[in-house]
Amino acid sequence: MEPACHSFLPDGESHADITILTVDEYEVIRLVDYEKRTHEQCAAQMEISRTTVTEIYERARFKLSDVLVNGKALAISGGHYRICQGSRRDGCGRHCQWSQTRQMIQEKGVFAMRIAVPYEDGQVFQHFGHTEQFKFYDVENGQVVNEQLADTNGNGHGALAGFLKSSKVDVLLCGGIGAGAKNALAEAGIQLYGGISSAADDAVKAFLSGNLSYNPDVQCSHHDHQEGGHSCGEHGCGGHGHS
Repeated sequence: MEPACHSFLPDGESHADITILTVDEYEVIRLVDYEKRTHEQCAAQMEISRTTVTEIYERARFKLSDVLVNGKALAISGGHYRICQGSRRDGCGRHCQWSQTRQMIQEKGVFAMRIAVPYEDGQVFQHFGHTEQFKFYDVENGQVVNEQLADTNGNGHGALAGFLKSSKVDVLLCGGIGAGAKNALAEAGIQLYGGISSAADDAVKAFLSGNLSYNPDVQCSHHDHQEGGHSCGEHGCGGHGHS
C-alpha cells in the first residue's frame, strides 16, 4: 500500500538529519506492527520469503528508533517494490487496499527526471507494444533517487504512451518499437532511446554516464518479426548504433 504521507519532521527542526525508510520497509511495518499480521502472513502478502520479511522488519525498526531517539526527520522513498494495479474490478484479491480510482504511481519530484524502461525479469523488454510492466527511475543531479515497478493499464502504443505521459515520464529507454509508438511518444513529449538490449539497471547507468549504445532509427514490427523468425533484439532492432 502506498503511504499517505511521505515525510515527517521533528517539531521545530527544519534542518534535521533525514533517515530514509524505503517503501518495502514501510509496508512490512504497516503489515506487522499496524495490521498485526505474522511474518508468515506478511511474506505471503508481499510475495517474499519469511527470512526476507524478518531482515526488512529489523532494519526498518532500527531506522524508526534512530528517528525517535536522535530527533531525525523521516522520509519514505525508494526501495524494491511493485505497485499493485489490480487484476479485476474489486482489486487483486490480496487485500492490499488497491483502489481502481487511484493512480498508484509515486509522485515525481519537482526537480526530478523520470526514466521509464519496459521491464521483464530485470531486462529491457524487447516489444514495446506488448509491455506489461515498466520500471521507473527518478533522477536528480545525475543520481537515481527512487525506483519503482508499475503494471501497465493496457497494451498498444497509444495506451502505453498515454500511461507514460500520465506518469510524468521524460525519457524512455527501450528495445524494439514501431513507428506508431514512436509517433505517440513524440506527441507525448517523451524522449526515446530505442534498440537497447541489456539489463534495465545497466541501461539507465549507461544513459546517465553518457555511454548508452542505442539505435536512433530503430524500427520494429512485432508481427513481421514473428513471421521472420527473429526477435526485436536482432537484425537492426538491437543495441548497436549511436552512443
